[in-house]
Amino acid sequence: MTFSDLGLSPKVLSAVEASGYTTPTPIQAAAIPEVLARKDVLGIAQTGTGKTASFTLPMLTRLEQGRARARMPRTLILEPTRELAAQVEESFAKYGQNHKLSMALLIGGVSFGDQDAKLTRGVDVLIATPGRLLDHHERGRLLLTGIEILVIDEADRMLDMGFIPDIERICKLIPAARQTLFFSATMPPEITRLTEQFLRDPVRIEVARASSTATTVTQRLIATSDDAADKREVLRREVAQVEGFKNAIIFCNRKRDVAVVYKSLQQHGFKVAALHGDLDQRARMAALESFKTGEVDLLVASDVAARGLDIPDVSHVVNYDVPIHAEDYVHRIGRTGRAGRSGVALTLVSPSDGKYLDTIEKLIKTKLEWQGGEPDAETLVSAGPRRRTRGGRSAGAAKTEAQAPAAKAASPAPKASAPARTPKAPAAAAAPAPVREAPPTPRAPRAESAGSSRGPRNHGERRPPAPTHDDAPVVGLGDHVPAFLLRPVRLKRA
Repeated sequence: MTFSDLGLSPKVLSAVEASGYTTPTPIQAAAIPEVLARKDVLGIAQTGTGKTASFTLPMLTRLEQGRARARMPRTLILEPTRELAAQVEESFAKYGQNHKLSMALLIGGVSFGDQDAKLTRGVDVLIATPGRLLDHHERGRLLLTGIEILVIDEADRMLDMGFIPDIERICKLIPAARQTLFFSATMPPEITRLTEQFLRDPVRIEVARASSTATTVTQRLIATSDDAADKREVLRREVAQVEGFKNAIIFCNRKRDVAVVYKSLQQHGFKVAALHGDLDQRARMAALESFKTGEVDLLVASDVAARGLDIPDVSHVVNYDVPIHAEDYVHRIGRTGRAGRSGVALTLVSPSDGKYLDTIEKLIKTKLEWQGGEPDAETLVSAGPRRRTRGGRSAGAAKTEAQAPAAKAASPAPKASAPARTPKAPAAAAAPAPVREAPPTPRAPRAESAGSSRGPRNHGERRPPAPTHDDAPVVGLGDHVPAFLLRPVRLKRA
């Protein structure tokens, strides 16, 4: 089967041939005829199989008839991230080179004025993130009553990551007679139920088992410790010694870890860039462009780069952190092995990652192989992820190390009981009338028990000593009265 058998217009076929493509992928061959037939589509396919062209090509054919009006776009494509929205814009520009269609990209980090100017002239294709789209609508600068086709790309991400209220609101602003297209690499059952309120009798196109990984990607696990410094050392060794290395995207779960890994690689002489959601749009696009052009060969990124980004020739993907959500693993490793090329996905696994690794293997229904042989089972058994301190150690380990010296020092000496003291009455009870008191003289530090880890109190502290027993009655404000309550008050005569 060729693209000419799918019913596309001659202008679109000419652009596809100029791009070097002759045979459609399975998702394209199945989805394009259904989109041209004006049916709602729910498309599920492995990442890197050409889902973007599955809706851009038939949309271009449909848009050859008609004309856009000011502030009333004809089609709307919703994307979860700015980078993915910009990538879809590039696809329309490439395949629509023979058309005179206008486009607008509504994403954050870009001037409202430039976007508004395009909307005023009228656009055929509107590509947007939900937040910026609603901002323009609330300002009265955008009407959605002329939308003919609605595309929700990376549907599971859009619905599962907090976009549900925005999607529902946008769908209410669009005519009910629209055509709706959903495309994603993963579609959990609970997310599928949510799509029922947005699609009408959709054609479900599933060219591969949901949440399956591409066969062109070699997946391996690498055992590491929970120590952050050791983990970074393993990362540097693998990147420097891995066979067939050209470039790599390194994924971290947290933005903070992206910055730490980026600085570590930079200090050790690697050509590296960072990409995460807290960067401004100009810095994000610059980092992505430097990686695409080969200026840097390592891109440390959060999951903002895991969805839909089409970087043609990425040789390796490294999961510095095992993803918390198993679906993210499918999207991350899908950045390599695209368009029939081979790729390698490495995942650093520490003992505390056992639960997440099991979830991933259940999702993809594949037992992942360990590099250098499977480690001992004891190192993989974990009750759950441990909270880490700033130094990279788990909180439990840090606490144990901190308590060890104190316990060791206290063990030889017998326990000494603290001298009994009679609790003093609160200062407020001792003074019947509010008068200004002289500041108390500094007290000597109170005696501490031999096994106590606390040091002596400040010598200049004015707070009266607390009772040594827990059953002491609390009078008024307890053992401390704020100084402002002890100031004399002058009463006005009647």
